Amino acid sequence: MENKSVMIAILLVLSPILFTMAIYPDSFSLSWNQGRGGFLFAAAFIAAELIGLKFIIPKKRLFYCIPLIALTITYFVSLQFGVRDYIMSLVDVFGVLEYSWEWLFDFTVMAIFVTASLAILFGRKWIRIGPAGPIFLAGNAIILALDSFFPYDTLGPLQYIVPYFVQANVWVITVLDLGVATARDNLMFLNGDFGPFALQVFWPSAGVHSIIIYSLVMMAFLIKMRIPRNRKIIYFILGILGTIFVNMIRIFSLSVYALKVTTDPEAWEEFHSVAGEIMFLPWLFIFLLVVTVVETKRLKKLESKNTSKNNL
Repeated sequence: MENKSVMIAILLVLSPILFTMAIYPDSFSLSWNQGRGGFLFAAAFIAAELIGLKFIIPKKRLFYCIPLIALTITYFVSLQFGVRDYIMSLVDVFGVLEYSWEWLFDFTVMAIFVTASLAILFGRKWIRIGPAGPIFLAGNAIILALDSFFPYDTLGPLQYIVPYFVQANVWVITVLDLGVATARDNLMFLNGDFGPFALQVFWPSAGVHSIIIYSLVMMAFLIKMRIPRNRKIIYFILGILGTIFVNMIRIFSLSVYALKVTTDPEAWEEFHSVAGEIMFLPWLFIFLLVVTVVETKRLKKLESKNTSKNNL
């Protein structure tokens, strides 16, 4: 009965995501500000945290989620009947970046729905049972809002570290003799097999948004784990360093694409639109999985030792 109620809960929480996939399949681009691809990773977080959970959910709580599901699905259906056009008409009113603005409301609505549903299903315990999905969605909504209102390099604090990423990338390209690369602030000038190519790197393209989202998800993940505080801090730092390294690989791969594959802007932009999430999100899943496996084995060893001591 426990597993059955939890499985029903998972289906209920995921139902708006599944519905959106069914009616807008082409919108599930992996690029962080060009589609709803983030919904898929949020769904994976939700399923990973709830599957196998031993928890009895009263039937009335399951029924309480249905009106929320209906409201959320109504929002996504209404996008086809003028709501999307109205949202985009506000771009000029507020002077925001249209690419991020277009998806900001979708992620906000889904974050509110998932958070509210988990709170209804699990009460106050939801923050320890399944925080990763809501935090991932809310984190994406926050970043989309920042990029909408402070596009390109107008948000100074987040743009501050970008020139260091660019300089490090130029150094690697030069050492590996992949072509000619120079940098000035956040500008990178490349000259490879297909001629010159210039890149202007802003904080989202440098992966700063992934570092922020990683930090939020990882904090939620570590809070719920029964491990010493020092180990949590070590994992958190290692995760940030790994995320920075993955972002450096992303910038490097974009540079190599221009140096060795093509300088065609459209082809390069297609690669750019998916390169970040293809690298960052698998890294996040793998890192969290490794931490879980390591700590599960450590707890089993401690329990085994304690059992042996008690038997003596």
